[in-house]
Amino acid sequence: MRTKSLTIIAEHHQYFKNDGDDVIQGLKQTPKNLPPKYFYDDRGSELFEQICELPEYYPTRTEAWILSQFADEIAQITDKCELIELGSGSSTKTLLLLDAYQNKSSLCRYVPVDVSGGILKASVLKLQKKYPGLSVEGLVGTYEQALAMLASTASQSSTLGGTPSRMIFFLGSSMGNFTPQDSEYFLQQVSQTLNPGDYFLLGIDLQKPKDILEAAYNDNQGVTAAFNLNMLSHLNWRFQGNFDLDSFTHQAIYNQADAQIEMYLHCQKSHWVSLEALDLKVFLEAGESILTEISRKFDLENIQKELEVQGMKTIKTWTDSKEWFGLILCQA
Repeated sequence: MRTKSLTIIAEHHQYFKNDGDDVIQGLKQTPKNLPPKYFYDDRGSELFEQICELPEYYPTRTEAWILSQFADEIAQITDKCELIELGSGSSTKTLLLLDAYQNKSSLCRYVPVDVSGGILKASVLKLQKKYPGLSVEGLVGTYEQALAMLASTASQSSTLGGTPSRMIFFLGSSMGNFTPQDSEYFLQQVSQTLNPGDYFLLGIDLQKPKDILEAAYNDNQGVTAAFNLNMLSHLNWRFQGNFDLDSFTHQAIYNQADAQIEMYLHCQKSHWVSLEALDLKVFLEAGESILTEISRKFDLENIQKELEVQGMKTIKTWTDSKEWFGLILCQA
């Protein structure tokens, strides 16, 4: 019987090392921006889970359908694996993969990584009930922190014979939130975390008509708007701020030239905002917008070339019938 365990290795506050430096930098720039990591306090993580259930938000259900059809094939190709999920959230879609590996008796160990300690603990406890023999080790922190830690264990395991392969997976097209430069750095980190023969499974949102994309980020129920505005609530409690959420509205537009959704907090009136813990005062003009997130939409062939540059060769790709979303399985 495999042992089960729950270890929160990186404390939540470590995620915010150099706490607030990026907020100061972003709010002093023109145009202003805020890092997407500040979406994800526990409330933000809950709101994102709600977004994934919205009728307009196709990525989650489309990716889940692909996994429901091909998880067994993925498990067959990779065989016995240590599974590491970046940005695990509630691990809902992950169940499709875990079931496939368990059916093959090749479920070894699962390492979920998330910045929200609350949602990570809850999901790990649920997984321990569903898979009583599964070893689970939760990592609370950024992708960068987790990959740095995992890279050191990869180099150690490469010297040991008979250790199972490792598969890192990154679902939900979360890589779309990175700039092209940040994506390149992220893929370098992933590559350094894999030993030869290890795997990387990447979910990507593919390019499609503007009306479909903009509807997905401007839902009728206003959940995405609440998610966007919650960033200001997070900054208020974390940095003793006085953002007035009623002074801002949510905006999401598709930038056709850069093939990316851009999400903004649009200021409705001119006013001062202070963040006492950062010793920061900022004047915001009426009509000014703060960029909070980009969500790039990918070309399947181009992203495979980027992966290969980083030493990860595509084994197989899967898409839905409309080719709205793609999964790429690579091997180091």
